[in-house]
Amino acid sequence: MDGTPSFFAARIIILQEQREGYSADAAAVPDNIGKVEEIMKEFTNVSEIFGSNVFNDTVMQERLPKKVYKELKKTIEEGKELDLATADVIAHEMKEWAIEKGATHYTHWFQPLTGVTAEKHDSFISAPDESGKVLMSFSGKELIKGEPDASSFPSGGLRATFEARGYTAWDCTSPAFVRQDAAGATLCIPTAFCSYTGEALDQKTPLLRSMEAINVQALRLLRLFGNTTSKKVTPSVGPEQEYFLVDKAKYLQRKDLIYTGRTLFGAMPPKGQELEDHYFGNIRQRIAAFMKEVNEELWKLGVPAKTQHNEVAPAQHELAPIYTEANVAVDQNQIIMKTLKMVACRHGLQCLLHEKPFAGVNGSGKHNNWSITTDDGINLLDPGTTPHENVQFLLVLACILKAVDEHADLLRESAADVGNDHRLGANEAPPAIISVFLGEQLEDVVEQLISTGQATHSKEGGKLETGVRTLPDLNKDATDRNRTSPFAFTGNKFEFRMVGSKDSIAAPNTVLNTIVAEAFSDACDVLEKAEDFDMTVHDLIKQYLKEHQRIIFNGNGYSEEWVEEAARRGLPNIRSMVDAIPALTTEKAIALFEKFHVFTKAELESRVEIQYETYSKALNIEAKSMIDIASKQIIPAVMKYTKTLADTVNSVMKAGAEAKVQLEVLGEVTDLLGETKDALARLKELDEKSAEIPEGEKLARYFHDEVFPAMEELRTPVDKLEMIVDKEVWPMPSYGDLMFEV
Repeated sequence: MDGTPSFFAARIIILQEQREGYSADAAAVPDNIGKVEEIMKEFTNVSEIFGSNVFNDTVMQERLPKKVYKELKKTIEEGKELDLATADVIAHEMKEWAIEKGATHYTHWFQPLTGVTAEKHDSFISAPDESGKVLMSFSGKELIKGEPDASSFPSGGLRATFEARGYTAWDCTSPAFVRQDAAGATLCIPTAFCSYTGEALDQKTPLLRSMEAINVQALRLLRLFGNTTSKKVTPSVGPEQEYFLVDKAKYLQRKDLIYTGRTLFGAMPPKGQELEDHYFGNIRQRIAAFMKEVNEELWKLGVPAKTQHNEVAPAQHELAPIYTEANVAVDQNQIIMKTLKMVACRHGLQCLLHEKPFAGVNGSGKHNNWSITTDDGINLLDPGTTPHENVQFLLVLACILKAVDEHADLLRESAADVGNDHRLGANEAPPAIISVFLGEQLEDVVEQLISTGQATHSKEGGKLETGVRTLPDLNKDATDRNRTSPFAFTGNKFEFRMVGSKDSIAAPNTVLNTIVAEAFSDACDVLEKAEDFDMTVHDLIKQYLKEHQRIIFNGNGYSEEWVEEAARRGLPNIRSMVDAIPALTTEKAIALFEKFHVFTKAELESRVEIQYETYSKALNIEAKSMIDIASKQIIPAVMKYTKTLADTVNSVMKAGAEAKVQLEVLGEVTDLLGETKDALARLKELDEKSAEIPEGEKLARYFHDEVFPAMEELRTPVDKLEMIVDKEVWPMPSYGDLMFEV
């Protein structure tokens, strides 16, 4: 369901017209139409609450003086600097509006390189006057700039421990909002976060730089095709958010979930996802109540939550919003993740955003749907009804294929995450090999251009005959979709399916914007010098398609044949986060990002250091958690069960009966307990040795190559023991308890 006010207004009108078409006699009105007032009331309420906690354009027009509003719009649309006097007026009105919403504090809400958002709260109160009364104040200076401690956030060496100063700067392109939670109401001001020396220490700053890069280069391209009216080109994004919900009480009995976000031990339940009955299935009432409140909270914050459904795995679900500008989409996705967790707590649930909370069960991703659109509504990725004749679209498509092929390693790195290593290439998510799915129609057009030099036709969809007289024949799309492709064209956008569920979508969109900006720039450099534009653009499209045809793959990305074929094509297969990180500081990557002022070399090097550190810390926490759980919970529980078995054997034998079965079980448990102790000792030894290894790439590779396999060796006998040991003795809820008892 579309969450925008216009949808609800249109729906109400339709319902009113339907009602008016019936007799005034209430008995003659069908039940569904007779409830129109109730439906209208519900829709009207949604329409009223949507964006009610956002300092959006409507609020600004109502509250700001016309001159101030115009100055702010110039800043938003043209990047014009905002003077302090104007900022003071905006800050005052923003404060008054927030106080009316119950806010007592404000915060610069930013996205450091920790993977989560950060905020420091300040109240609106100023020093008491002579009578002892306090005033509520908020200045333009406080709105525009904040000063958190930069040394306490990951900086990858950009800031020494003693160099504390950092700045948050108001991003006026993303609206401020009032968040209401247990702390009360807080005015949240989206900001960028930079060091004292100007380097980006956050996710937002590079994203905004990349958006400007693609805007400049896309406008160059449009001007060559005679477009003189479009003034701005903006990447639009719609991220689909997957997540798991488990009972909070059971969650609190699992140390592994508390410490790491995923289960480090756990045997599969008798029923998993093999019946495929959970996907799009009936939503349980407890979950439905949760989803209803999530929608309401998001709508208040202006997040157009549109789609909700059960995902493939038991206890797994998905939420998707309507597309919006990339910068706003990134902020809104952070709001979505925060809201999912907050509302889950209110319902006695726990939201798991880890990419693989349950081994052997489908994990969670975040499909990043990306397109580029002009300010006057032109989608550069819309092929039209005859894509073979749409030269501008074909050039844009060819440029994107070039960008993805030349920078596949960067795109793969943008989705690199410790948790994502568990799902990529596991027949539940795209493979670690980057390829592009175009579909039958576009692939045919590409083949025509490469083989003959011109495309003369486009495949049409035709009709889908249902074979049922009472059902209409459906218009059939010209191509199917491919869920195994990491980068798939889906009508008028590309869907990057690799992103991990808990990750910010800032990094993949920063990379996408920048690599496509480079491809546009390269094309413009050629076309701007062309004597015969039509012939040159035709040749350039053919050249790009031929040179980068290897990146196109429409088949089954899960098959081993594709892995072999990709190797023959020379496509990189980067299987882990540790292997992906070096892509950030290749000569090619540094030249790319510095050319478009998205990252400096120092900023890229700092991110490499942070990534290695993140990987090592995550694996270290997981290893220590396994050691703790195995030592303090699992081994004592198994020993207790072993004693019970031994006592049973003795009792049976004293009674003169045969205890063959009991002895077999006792022997099996004893053997597995021995394996567990040996694996635990090995993991302890390796974990202790990690303290001797220098931080950075060496330590990360040590955890990847040595510690992680040892963790798997410890898990194997423990999971077997779970299937034997009495459930009453086992020290934690099982997979079945977590996934099916919600």
